Amino acid sequence: MAGPIFPFTAIVNQDKMKRALVLNAINPLIGGVLIRGERGTAKSTAVRALAALLPEISVVADCPFSCNPYEKDRLCDNCRARVAKGEELPVARRKVRLVDLPVSATEDRVVGTLDIEQAIKKGEKKFEPGVLAAANRGILYVDEVNLLDDHVVDLLLDSAAMGVNVVEREGISFQHPAQFVLVGTMNPEEGELRPQLLDRFGLSVEIRGIADAEARVEIIERRLAFEQDPIGFCQEWSTAEAKLSSEIESARHVLHSITHQQVDLYAIAELSAGLEVDGHRADLVILKGARAHAALVSRPAITEEDILLAAELALPHRLKRKAFADVELRFEQLEKQLDKSKQSMAGQDRPKGESSRDEKKKPV
Repeated sequence: MAGPIFPFTAIVNQDKMKRALVLNAINPLIGGVLIRGERGTAKSTAVRALAALLPEISVVADCPFSCNPYEKDRLCDNCRARVAKGEELPVARRKVRLVDLPVSATEDRVVGTLDIEQAIKKGEKKFEPGVLAAANRGILYVDEVNLLDDHVVDLLLDSAAMGVNVVEREGISFQHPAQFVLVGTMNPEEGELRPQLLDRFGLSVEIRGIADAEARVEIIERRLAFEQDPIGFCQEWSTAEAKLSSEIESARHVLHSITHQQVDLYAIAELSAGLEVDGHRADLVILKGARAHAALVSRPAITEEDILLAAELALPHRLKRKAFADVELRFEQLEKQLDKSKQSMAGQDRPKGESSRDEKKKPV
């Protein structure tokens, strides 16, 4: 049995990384997060801590794909067939899984395999689940993702975006839900990801060692306290952990009800266009991220703050220059560009003759 895990809320600073992970936990369809950074910057610690923090989920007790028994339209082929026969699916509660993917993983190991011989001889569809099956409704963690085969990375990103895994062989197919939080970590010193793959990650964060001496001392003290008494340390942080876990669960429930205005869409579009971002994936990711953040802080509709916080994570790795070059995209630039977008849109979504509202800028 695994021992205590360092609490997510006890990680010092690294706020962007924690925010990116939490937003993906609220809405996995954001498309995952790529965490780039030097060794010893709490990348792995944060991922494992998030898995331990997340609220329990309801699953079909005997299903290898962890199907949600209350979402009949998102069942695997096996569970769907059982429902069609009138069978009642058994329900169980369990913690969210963290699945590690080794860099040596092959396509079959990731997506699973169909037994063609079984299908031909006995007419039975036998599917051997892969990593995507184990990761459904959990976290799929790929350390050193830059060393993984590009084709396998494509498969992971496709599944993360679509939320389903379909395997077809010789005219026979099997599908199961594959909705998971994809987290890739890498050390840039060991090689880069191709730009096409960078763009496929919904969010990205570059983290570095903390320079502030006081914060570094705090890191040392918390780590020593955890090593000396893991259970006691986790108990000290249990209230903060429970609070964040509850906030994530609540945000998941209200996410579908978070609204946005036409002016928000224009602001997002002009923000991406003004920074010369290719394609339209960034726009969608910003909107999804903004809605997830609004849900997290219990807002019924997205605001400028939500857009800015999402854009800060969705845009840097999509700029028209070498990713994470020395001239880093700063949050102030995003804010300036967004202010310009808001001003250009003022009045465009109002009926003629209606006076402009006094839109006060929220502090971030």
